Amino acid sequence: MLCNQCPRECNIERGESRYGRCGVGALPKVARIAPHYDEEPVISGSCGAGTIFFSGCNMRCVFCQNYDISAMAEGKSLTPYQLSEEYKRLESMGVHNIELVTPSHYVDAIIESFEIYKPNLPIVYNSSGYDKVETLNKLDGIIDIYLPDFKYSDSALAKRLSDCPDYPSVAEKAIDEMIRQCGDIVIKDNLMKRGVIIRHLVLPSHTKNSIGVLELIKLNWGTDIPISLMAQYTPAGKAADHPDINRKLTKREYRKVLDKMYELELDGYAQELEAADKKYVPEWDYKDR
Repeated sequence: MLCNQCPRECNIERGESRYGRCGVGALPKVARIAPHYDEEPVISGSCGAGTIFFSGCNMRCVFCQNYDISAMAEGKSLTPYQLSEEYKRLESMGVHNIELVTPSHYVDAIIESFEIYKPNLPIVYNSSGYDKVETLNKLDGIIDIYLPDFKYSDSALAKRLSDCPDYPSVAEKAIDEMIRQCGDIVIKDNLMKRGVIIRHLVLPSHTKNSIGVLELIKLNWGTDIPISLMAQYTPAGKAADHPDINRKLTKREYRKVLDKMYELELDGYAQELEAADKKYVPEWDYKDR
């Protein structure tokens, strides 16, 4: 089948040796499957999110901290059945949810895996926000929690760093659909059961882009959707080719964006600057089990 799952619309029949812009074939390729404790507190809880890090990416941002798996596509391919068995394994470990990280280019296979086995846990879809509404429609009734990024309000910056000048308009429509599906946030016993949290990573030298993102969130969705403001940026991937982002965020830059978040009365989470440390990047260690 020709692949048009994401906004790139490659129209390519992905296979073992034929890839789309995402850099991978049709079978889900994974780099890590394990409990993860560094998400928002309502996602990780005390026992961790049951996180599946997928390889490949439909954005391929030049600064990605997971560059080895997003751009280099390190990992192991699994069939939908094998993926469903991993849900069972994670569930048996006592995780709070099943979290799919960077899943946008594998949606059809993921749906097939849930037809084989659907865990009795919330399903989390953690994506770049560069998602196609028609593809998200297929997930209605499957996904309980959406964790989309809203990376850019600046189309020129989106073009230069991620080669997707249409990012702002695509992300707005995608998040609209996510909110339509999940509705109001539901938290029980300090754990998220349903809803949407919008994430934004603040980039050095580009506080105007971040402020623009916060303003778009307020304009589109008011103050009802929690925000997760992230300060964890560290130069990775090909960031060295872009002097403006080849450093960590300064305290002054982050405070400027934080102040805007408070001014707009947006609720949610804000990372400490200490999160900008490569020790928080997971090890890509998936092996046969």
